[in-house]
Amino acid sequence: MRVRNALKGLGSSAEIVDLEQSGRTAKQAAQQIGCPLGAIVKSLVFLVDSEPVLALIAGDRKCDQRELGLVMGFTGGVKKADADFVRSFTGFSIGGVAPLAHLNRMPVLVDSSLQRFNPVYAAAGHPNCIFGISVTELCRVSNGVLEAKISTESLI
Repeated sequence: MRVRNALKGLGSSAEIVDLEQSGRTAKQAAQQIGCPLGAIVKSLVFLVDSEPVLALIAGDRKCDQRELGLVMGFTGGVKKADADFVRSFTGFSIGGVAPLAHLNRMPVLVDSSLQRFNPVYAAAGHPNCIFGISVTELCRVSNGVLEAKISTESLI
C-alpha cells in the first residue's frame, strides 16, 4: 500500500500487479511476467563507507561495487547491507524492496543498462507485487540518477 500511495502521490500511472507466485528473485519475476531477465529491476542496498545507497540494477547484470563506491565519491569499503539493516532502513524485506517509499532517504543510482527495455519491472514492497514503468519514470519517482558504470555483465 505504501508503494501504491507513493506512486499515486508522485503522479505516476504505474499500476501494481500481484504475481501468482513469489517473484523474490529476478529470474522468478521474469518468468512470471514473461519478460527478459534484464527488464527486472533489482533494488539492492549497499553500505558505502557505512552510508546506505540504493542501486537499481538490471536483472541480468551484477552491481560493480568498486565502481559504485567511486561514483559515490567514497574511497572506503562497499558492502551489501544485511537483511536486518535493509528491513529496518527501507521498511521492505529483501526480495520485495521497492525503488521508492522507503522509511529513510538515501542516494539512488539507476543502472543505465535498464534503458534496453521498456517497460522495466520493479518490486512493489512485497515479493509477490511488481509494477511496470519506463526508466525515465523510474528515475523520477525514485529520485534516482542514471549511471553507466555501476553494473557489469553477469554469468547467470
